Amino acid sequence: MTRRQCTGEYKIKPIKKKVRELLGYPYPTRIPKGIFVEQWAGISTDEFHRAKDADVKYMHNRHPLIDMDWSRSDCIRYLTSLGLADTPKSSCLGCPYHGNAQWRRIRDTSPEEWADVVEFDAAIRKGNARANATGNTLLGEAFLHRSRVPLSDAPIDHVTAAEWAAIQQELTETAQDLDELESGVIDGCSPWACRGEVEPVQENFGLAS
Repeated sequence: MTRRQCTGEYKIKPIKKKVRELLGYPYPTRIPKGIFVEQWAGISTDEFHRAKDADVKYMHNRHPLIDMDWSRSDCIRYLTSLGLADTPKSSCLGCPYHGNAQWRRIRDTSPEEWADVVEFDAAIRKGNARANATGNTLLGEAFLHRSRVPLSDAPIDHVTAAEWAAIQQELTETAQDLDELESGVIDGCSPWACRGEVEPVQENFGLAS
């Protein structure tokens, strides 16, 4: 893997520029103390290590999914309940961190985007003089797919062990939800208190005194 700088160049810098614009203090104007925006980032509990404070005083980060203790699976279940089950994971189109499932999704659902990433993959083959942390030219060749072959020829139809694990995890959690719906939360109640971590179901029957 070569030097990773996409987050800083394509996310953090543009966001800071836009925030300054919204506040009315474009760079290099100094932003007065006490003026800031609250930025909500959709980081789930699976990636809690990415939840960090902003490095500038005019941005305060919030992480609502972590506040609600929501994992990626929780998000998927919520989207499914709204009829949005096909919402894809957000990422850059030509990200080298894509797994086979993401490459297949692009290829099978968006021919124009697939042609774009295949062309991009071919264009980066030789890299450039700043392709790595030392500033030297690449000793080999650059590829988007971890198999290190052109994306058009990469074995993206192979389901990796990580993909199988994710599928199994999702099936397990779905089965657990169905079981709890039928049988209730395991050890949910005792004679003294509720041991479960679920909110009670409340219904207003409109009873008059």
